[in-house]
Amino acid sequence: MKRGTAIRHHLFSGSALALALTLGAPQAHAAGGDPVVVLAGSAATAAALPLGPLAGLLVERLSVGDRVAASKFGTGAPIEDRVREEDLLDDVREKAGAYGLEPDATVAFFRDQIAASKVVQRGLFRYWTAHPERTPGTRPDLSAIRARLDRLTTRLLQELGATRLLRSLPGGCEAELLLATGTVSAPSGPRGLDALHRRALETASSSVCVTGGAAALPAPATGPGALTHDGD
Repeated sequence: MKRGTAIRHHLFSGSALALALTLGAPQAHAAGGDPVVVLAGSAATAAALPLGPLAGLLVERLSVGDRVAASKFGTGAPIEDRVREEDLLDDVREKAGAYGLEPDATVAFFRDQIAASKVVQRGLFRYWTAHPERTPGTRPDLSAIRARLDRLTTRLLQELGATRLLRSLPGGCEAELLLATGTVSAPSGPRGLDALHRRALETASSSVCVTGGAAALPAPATGPGALTHDGD
């Protein structure tokens, strides 16, 4: 079991994430056109925490998994896309050093993001198969979704780089991650994250804290370029 998994499991099983995850729910949009996931709790408080922005991005990426599932369901398109997944992992390995990150730890983190998205997609496929009347009425454009995932990848790399020293701190990282995820997940409304998405969030955060200082390299001398690929 990875370090801190038991702590995160206790948190995720005992609290709900109030998210606008339902595909038909109203969503605000950022300037670039991406839907903005509305998190429960104080956004200002979460943003002020060392791992708050990173925790928020994990939840945002999970919400995109719902749309990936809706775009594929009923089309025969497989959940797994090995070529695209390997493209993502190759890209983040190549770009890791520019963000001051250790390549293997960075690949492990993004492998978890891919796995978490599959947890969501498989769960939704099972649910929609059992309850066809709940199948989404519209099919999102997968190419637009993937473009959004690409932008999220860049933002995640930036946050990983900004928190690289904290995330390699024994004990300190787990405590900060618990605080950050607890803040962004504090329930404040009638809609909360279900068991499927809680399980996916636990998977997504499994490699945030890195043992033995492996998260960090010396800070990069120059800024990184944007990524061009992302797995689902």
